[in-house]
Parts: sequence; C-alpha cells; structure tokens
Amino acid sequence: MAFEQSPGLRRGWTTGACAAAAARAAFAAMLGGTFPDPVGIRLPRVGSASFPLALAELIGDGARAGVIKDAGDDPDVTHGALIVVETARAARGAGILFAAGEGVGTVTRAGLSLAVGQPAINPGPRALIRETLIDMAGEFGVAEPDLTVT
Repeated sequence: MAFEQSPGLRRGWTTGACAAAAARAAFAAMLGGTFPDPVGIRLPRVGSASFPLALAELIGDGARAGVIKDAGDDPDVTHGALIVVETARAARGAGILFAAGEGVGTVTRAGLSLAVGQPAINPGPRALIRETLIDMAGEFGVAEPDLTVT
C-alpha cells in the first residue's frame, strides 16, 4: 500500500508506531533470543515501516528494546525521544497486559476512553501494539501471547 506524501515534507512516525516496533523487537528477543534490527511493522494506511533499534537488552524472563522517535517535519515535542518498551511473561491466560513505565502516565479521572488506573496509552496505539505482538507470536507458532508490555 502506498503512502501519499506532500512534496517537500519528510515523513515521521507516531509515538505509538515507535512503541509497536520496540515491542515487536523485545518480544522477538524473548521468543528467539535475538533482536531484529531494524525491526519492521505493518502500519494502517502506510503499509510497512522499519525502525532501527537504539536499545536492545535481554532482562530476566523478558526483554527491553528502544527506538528513537523521528517525527519528520511534524513539530512534535517527543521528536528524538527514546521510546522504550519492556516485555515480560505474564500468567497463563492473561493475554497482553499494559503497564505504565517511565514517562507513561496513569489515568486519574473518568472521561477518557480508558479506565481510571490504566496506563495512559491511547486505544489506537494499544491496538497497534497488540496486533504487532500477536503477529510476532504467530511467526513463532505461539497462540495469543501472555505478556506484560511496559
């Protein structure tokens, strides 16, 4: 699928896309012991995109990966930020759980599409991360993964 871009503008990526790529790399390392670098993901309306890793660590029963956000020509304050995702095994049958790590807020008031107490990761990025991880699990012959994404 082609992405139509205005002439003269440099394409950038959302924080959610960077987080999905980092999550895929961390989960791949959990399953296979190595980090794909660059790591590719599928994006709605764009097709596929590749992201170089800036951080790759195996930690305990999980892994941590990071991608430097490139916002393109968008004046996004998170441009250049290291977007880090940690994956860890969760209890059998838990599915994919989200936890607030460093730099991620927690919902404190009703009114958002997320419950109070949940990590402030919007539904769009959550869906992209979830789809990316389920896709990665399928590549390793794993059904719905049981893990925590921080």
